[in-house]
Amino acid sequence: QLLALDEPAAGMNATETGQLKQLIQQIRNDGITVMLIEHDVKLVMGLCDRVAVLDFGRKIAEDVPAVVQKDDAVIAAYLGGGKHAK
Repeated sequence: QLLALDEPAAGMNATETGQLKQLIQQIRNDGITVMLIEHDVKLVMGLCDRVAVLDFGRKIAEDVPAVVQKDDAVIAAYLGGGKHAK
């Protein structure tokens, strides 16, 4: 089984996002695969086993969260910097 979620945290406050995270974790624990499309980086990095990052429709990174969050292309695309940032 696969549950696809597109921006489920949009418009949620921190408390609601925390409750959403718990719900998604329970769904995963029940053996359901979750595909999450989300801009809330904290939610994604704290919840997902693997992360794929798109920039204008092109995949720029895919790996475990700890690796993706340090990727220069991801940092440049989403934070406007990277190792060349001042």
